[in-house]
Amino acid sequence: MIDLHTHLLPGVDDGAESIDEAVPVLERFAAEGVTVVVCTPHLDASMAHAAPVAEHSALHAALAARAPAGLTLRTGWEIQLDLPGVDLTSPSLHLGDSTAVLVEFHNMTVPPNSAKEIFRLRMSGVVPVLAHPERYRGATLDLVEEWRGAGAVMQLDAWMLFGRAPMCKLARRLLQEGLIDCIASDNHADARSLAVARQWIEELGAAEPARLLTETNPARLLANQGPLPVDPVPEANEGMLARLRDLITGRS
Repeated sequence: MIDLHTHLLPGVDDGAESIDEAVPVLERFAAEGVTVVVCTPHLDASMAHAAPVAEHSALHAALAARAPAGLTLRTGWEIQLDLPGVDLTSPSLHLGDSTAVLVEFHNMTVPPNSAKEIFRLRMSGVVPVLAHPERYRGATLDLVEEWRGAGAVMQLDAWMLFGRAPMCKLARRLLQEGLIDCIASDNHADARSLAVARQWIEELGAAEPARLLTETNPARLLANQGPLPVDPVPEANEGMLARLRDLITGRS
């Protein structure tokens, strides 16, 4: 599996505070079958011109030196679109060596002309990967379809499949409609897991979508290839949702 969205670079945002805090998460990821982790610390688009690339590169190297065998770390950012029209074409802002850029809307709210800004980014030569579309206030199925039509790739947060809140219900509905291209943990040095989401989707009888969402499409993005279509994931009944909660809490 490939995790495109994590906050494990130590001491730079609201994620891991130290290497010692990040390493156990990487060890758990490796044990769960994750082979590539992209570190994506927060960055405001308005500060993209002054991104601390050299500082973060040194931290990334130090963390990579302690990563478990078989797990590769890649660089990236989660760029908050606090200012429209910003140039995000610099390779130092991208996920790994790709043209994909992980972005999120400002203040977790759908801005005016959101699809227009996504289209502008796509026309600039980058592939906007929209983080957690299920979490934005005002997000709807129609808006997600509009963002996809404007050229965005949809990245769902694995943990959002768990709860009963409206945004969690929207997350599951997006999977049911085939509107998600990849899933990531968005781990902040905590218990969040990509593997749990994959296992649960497989238990719903959707092994191929699970593979595409957690392995194939993330790999294609890092290789500058477009994501493959993902078939709708079957709707989960309450028993399957309870099973997901058991997976998350570690009960068998």
